Amino acid sequence: MTLWFVLALMTAAAIFAVLWPLSRRESALRSGSDVNVYRDQLEEIRRDHAAGLIGESEAAAAQVEVSRRLLAAADAAAAVSQPAPDAATARRRAVAVVALLLLPLGAITLYLMVGSPMLPGQPLASRGSAERQTIAQMVAQVEAHLAKNPNEARGWEVVAPIYLRLGRFEDAVKARRQALALSEPTAERHAGLGEALTAAANGIVTAEAVAAFKQALALDADHVKARFFLGLAAEQDGRADEAVAAWRALLERAPPDAPWADFIRGELKRVAGEGAPSSGPSSGPSSGPSEEQVAAAKNLPPEQQVAMIKGMVERLAERLGKDGSDIEGWLRLVRSYMVLGEREQALAAAGAARRALAAEPDKLRRIDELVKGLGLDG
Repeated sequence: MTLWFVLALMTAAAIFAVLWPLSRRESALRSGSDVNVYRDQLEEIRRDHAAGLIGESEAAAAQVEVSRRLLAAADAAAAVSQPAPDAATARRRAVAVVALLLLPLGAITLYLMVGSPMLPGQPLASRGSAERQTIAQMVAQVEAHLAKNPNEARGWEVVAPIYLRLGRFEDAVKARRQALALSEPTAERHAGLGEALTAAANGIVTAEAVAAFKQALALDADHVKARFFLGLAAEQDGRADEAVAAWRALLERAPPDAPWADFIRGELKRVAGEGAPSSGPSSGPSSGPSEEQVAAAKNLPPEQQVAMIKGMVERLAERLGKDGSDIEGWLRLVRSYMVLGEREQALAAAGAARRALAAEPDKLRRIDELVKGLGLDG
């Protein structure tokens, strides 16, 4: 009802705009005040003649001209006071009637022809659903095209971010892999693969994702997405100080209008608010997931447990394989395998720790104590 009321008001305003100029008469432009003006002019001519300011012939000529104008003004005033219908008036009335009738009728006819008067109003939710259906149809068309042309890299690259937006993370990973395999590797393509892998792992930056981001940085050392996610991986591994340093470096080199700067500041506030780890023995470069993180993950659905815990444990094991001097990292790795129920992996990690720390008796003793405490020595 509100829409129709607004449309009626708009129609009335349009009709008024047409009829208003037609209702005005040209004769009304002359006012009865013109008669008084000419009479004043006649009196002024007489006074000037009596005072000797103008001669007899000039006064007579001026009086004749002003008198002629006075008579014309008087006739016009009389015509206004008693108007008679003429051809112009009839034409104005005809145009007014046509405007009054045809303007709304024309608008209604046009709406019935090109509009949808019988279509009910749609709520915002259904409109969003229609938009999603449109996107799904577009994706289906791209998929049909790729089914016939699987080696078209451009198609995979186009559909990958759409999969990510729709929450089809595994499909996004597949599309990113295909795009990389079929085209020249770039920093953006590697970073896109890392992002898809992270999304598929429920936000955990897995070891494979870290490798993709590192490949991106090898091609472009200033790639923002890769540097951010590597900082996130450090934060997830308990190395908040490295994450803070990486994100601060991003902000220092960010352009003034960088659209992602506020997001990075929010992440810095979140991590700094939790407190960066101290430089004590428990915060080495390979500190890995804490026992609390691993235990908390057991409350998640099974697939999320696997993604979260294994992602952190894999990265920790990879780093300890390169630098085995971090005793806290080895202890945490063995505990993590036990929480996961992977006894053989825990034993293997303990054996690797003994080999890496063979020259450090104090650290070996801590490994032996942990193995005994966990019941692995049996």
